[in-house]
Amino acid sequence: MTDSQASSSEGPLTQSFDQLDGRIQHWLWNSGWTELRDAQEQAIPVLLKGTQDVIIAASTASGKTEAAFLPILTRLSQKGNEGSLAIYISPLKALINDQWRRLQELTEVVDLQVVPWHGDIPKTTKSKFMKHPRGVLLITPESLEAMLMHHGPGLKGLFKGLQYLVVDELHAFMGTERGKQLQSLLHRIEIAVGRVVPRVGLSATLGDMDGAIQFLRRGGSARLIVSKSQGQELKVQVRGIREPAQPEKGPEGEIIAVGDEVIAQHLFQILRGANHLVFPNSRSQVEFFADRLRRMSEDSGYPNEFWPHHGNLAKDIREETEAALKQKERPATAICTSTLELGIDIGSVKSVVQIGPPPSVASLRQRLGRSGRRKGEPAILRAYCQECQLDENAHLSDLLREGLVQTVAMIELLVEGWYEPIRAEGIHGSTFVQQVLSSLYQNGGMLIGPLWNLHCATGAFNAVTKDHFTALLRNLGSEEIIFQDPTGLLMLAPKGERITEHYTFYAAFSSEEEFRIVTAGKSLGSMPISQPLQEGSYLIFAGRRWMVKSVSMEDLVIEVVPAVAGSVPHLLGPSGAWIHRRVRLKMREILASSEPVPFLDEEGQRLLQEARDNFRRLELGGLRFIKLGRSTHILHWSGDAEANTLALWLVAKGLKAAHEGLSIAVMEVEPSEVEERVASFESDPGMSGEALAATVANKASEKWDYLLPEGLLNANYASMFLRLPDGLW
Repeated sequence: MTDSQASSSEGPLTQSFDQLDGRIQHWLWNSGWTELRDAQEQAIPVLLKGTQDVIIAASTASGKTEAAFLPILTRLSQKGNEGSLAIYISPLKALINDQWRRLQELTEVVDLQVVPWHGDIPKTTKSKFMKHPRGVLLITPESLEAMLMHHGPGLKGLFKGLQYLVVDELHAFMGTERGKQLQSLLHRIEIAVGRVVPRVGLSATLGDMDGAIQFLRRGGSARLIVSKSQGQELKVQVRGIREPAQPEKGPEGEIIAVGDEVIAQHLFQILRGANHLVFPNSRSQVEFFADRLRRMSEDSGYPNEFWPHHGNLAKDIREETEAALKQKERPATAICTSTLELGIDIGSVKSVVQIGPPPSVASLRQRLGRSGRRKGEPAILRAYCQECQLDENAHLSDLLREGLVQTVAMIELLVEGWYEPIRAEGIHGSTFVQQVLSSLYQNGGMLIGPLWNLHCATGAFNAVTKDHFTALLRNLGSEEIIFQDPTGLLMLAPKGERITEHYTFYAAFSSEEEFRIVTAGKSLGSMPISQPLQEGSYLIFAGRRWMVKSVSMEDLVIEVVPAVAGSVPHLLGPSGAWIHRRVRLKMREILASSEPVPFLDEEGQRLLQEARDNFRRLELGGLRFIKLGRSTHILHWSGDAEANTLALWLVAKGLKAAHEGLSIAVMEVEPSEVEERVASFESDPGMSGEALAATVANKASEKWDYLLPEGLLNANYASMFLRLPDGLW
């Protein structure tokens, strides 16, 4: 699938340098460049040819942008290429603004324009580009969607000079609804211009190169350019923090983590005076730490150095934080969510702080890439793990110190060079709906055959069957969103026109919805929930286990009743990233080992030893089913997709089961009966992903899922979120 293997550059750097436009050479010399970096040296001769797809994978601050655009601008400025165009697609408007500033001087040198295009750009700038579409266009998928829809038959003329399609932060798109939209847009552009356009993917984190190639072009091949690591030093410390056995509660019943205050005090002592990024695992924790650290600064008479950053904050607040990180006069630390994982230019930070287990190894790697970007500086990771004081009712998760062990496992996998492969499979039914409606708008209507060929036979939605496709069209017709005229042409009905003409249509994704959790008419609070829920299943909230009585997707309300059986994991809730099986297997390896973990502090070492002692005492190296209190726990050592699938099946069979991280808890049933049930799981003749999905109440989770017919909705959910284990253990 790959045209060549990654290799470090050999020979003098001037071999590639000499192929660049002379004006670019002079600009590089005048800017103080003394050499090309590895990725640039490899990319220049390949991209200058402009005949094949290319993926450039390199660490943060390794010059990926220049690796792509030094040769691209050289080719666009060559004689005979007047009117040539490169489209750069970015996941973030802020990244577009950064790249515009970065490329502006360089494009002027070769008499080309670079045009940023998103909602904040003046209409005059856009109109000027539309009259003479040449140079470099920097755009988001949403703005590109709007451009395709509103220029329909004129796209061939608009993009007649198109030479390259560049996708930045490739890993951020893969496996998402937005990524499926991007794949469809790239295909639709090539259909419009009637030819293949070379695609260039830029990424700092790619765990699966073959998967990345197939994401960039279905069934295609690509030249891989993987920059060789310079052997950067990594410094890691993980601090263990012990919480009380019974967490304190606030006036609304919310849990107050004593460890959060301990962490805030320590951060205040060690972070002042330099730039850092702090990643808690929720927006509420971002707000807590930003507020607490700001108040500590005020109380101590210091200027504030701590700023919040997450997607729900107003744009001006986020930009204030970004500006604080960029300026050099005063130190600044951002308390942030994944919004600052991507390549927004915030300069180098001294260290990265992770509070709680990282969402994934890939995410941890991306975050850590922000640290130690200056030559000779180490990358520094500080992690904090909160574990509770054990008592006789401790949950299995706490006995095994799940959060701490997961953090250690992810760090060890990071050092080994492993990170999660992107889950590129899946129907992505919500985005399929959006792309069908978008292409009908773009073309003023389409026949069923060409619509199928565009999106399914040759396009991004090859997982959609003809039966599902037909069922979707019928459903859209019954909802009066589309209609078929006497000639067989599918067209948007008035309701469909209103949907597609609203500015919110261009985004394939919706912001994560929060469910309100209610018991006996009293609200317990709200939070996003990604785990599958069904009547009779269980969730953990506000420090206790609840049984789901009903789920209203229309009102986003989950009605629950208290569950009497068993203890619950310490501060474990139902939201968060989905853990890969390799992480859980590494956790088992760490628990079974007696090897010391050198990056743990003293309390962390004690907590890990407690976990290892409990692992041996309970004989979990060999046991798969263990009774603790009134619950039997299934030690699955699988990823969340596999564990959720088994838990759904057990509930469907009438058992009280809940996936709780390392284990699936089955209440009020003996281990022998649970083992017998699980043994029949894979041989159940009525067991399928779609059948299990039919029992899930919250499967319509994406923007346009409500327009999917029931069969397609079930197939879509199963393809995205369930996985039948191939041998559970």
